[in-house]
Amino acid sequence: MRITSKRKQKTSSKGTVEMGKTRDLHDGAKDGLVPLESLDLDRISSFSDLLRAMSRTAFGGRALGEAFDVTLAMARDPDCRVVLTLSGAMTIAKMGRIIARMIDAGLVHAVVSTGALITHGISEAIGRVHYRHDPSKSDDELFALGYNRILDTLEMEHNLDAVEEFSARAFKRLGAETDISSETVCRAMGELLAENPDGAGVLRSAYLAGVPVYIPAFTDSELGLDLWIWAMKNARSSSDLLAALPRFNAYLDLQSFARFALSPKRLGIFTVGGGVPRNWAQEIGPCIDAMNNRLGFDFDVPRYHYGVRLCPEPVHWGGLSGCTYSEGVSWGKFTPPSEGGRFAEVFADATTVWPLLIKAVLEELER
Repeated sequence: MRITSKRKQKTSSKGTVEMGKTRDLHDGAKDGLVPLESLDLDRISSFSDLLRAMSRTAFGGRALGEAFDVTLAMARDPDCRVVLTLSGAMTIAKMGRIIARMIDAGLVHAVVSTGALITHGISEAIGRVHYRHDPSKSDDELFALGYNRILDTLEMEHNLDAVEEFSARAFKRLGAETDISSETVCRAMGELLAENPDGAGVLRSAYLAGVPVYIPAFTDSELGLDLWIWAMKNARSSSDLLAALPRFNAYLDLQSFARFALSPKRLGIFTVGGGVPRNWAQEIGPCIDAMNNRLGFDFDVPRYHYGVRLCPEPVHWGGLSGCTYSEGVSWGKFTPPSEGGRFAEVFADATTVWPLLIKAVLEELER
């Protein structure tokens, strides 16, 4: 069908001119476009059915459905190793069992996290409780009570004291003269948690599965402060406690993660939030590339072949948390889609979509 439309367009103060425009109206099916389908709840009998159906809808629902497809592809690729990066207060938001379940199910082969997230996870793992915030109480009242607020949730100051006591037991196992890293600290704490047969938690699952856990910004957390305090307790002299430092070497983490990233044929990344964990995990490609160029090495540069991101951060703020995977391609962090790279980004609060996504993936893998 050909349609000719005439419309008036103002071009100058002299008046208007009529411009004709002819369009060929195509048929989407003949052009091979992918049709959408209305979501029919009467035909949905499982979480995986739901997300697969959502992939044929639009907007955020389609994005979550596409994330399901990519996560499933990562899980089913025997040559892929997946890095889970975590930021935000996900354990205090009660998402810790999801992280542990992903590790237990073999969906994750390395974890990169903020220290705060791991700290709150330990608090829960050793039997401490987080509480709902009563908005009638002001923040200065909460401080006086020893209630630390994170949005609508409370972490007890007593809980953090208990974490410090637990951490000290793990630090003692490492030995005062041993060079340590966030990976070795997390492994020691996971080993201690695993001694309780009824226990649960991120570090316990990681230890039992042999999954390394890295905390790149280690000193920006309760765990980092606990290690420093532990070093002070073990100082030989009390004349200057601030001079007491643990034998902590962050480059041990980088070296370990580089070995991890260079080993598989393909890498995948599953990101919750953004921040330092995402950036640290993603910089491994440019790091190896720089080593090749500047030191004359010939390593195969590891780039993420798969990626799934759950984060509400918008692109236009310009921060790493919100940058797209396509932007990361320009840095050499990701395999371009033209070479088979598969990525999905869900702009949503992870607590609203993460449980649905992982439940659907586990359900599909167990069929």
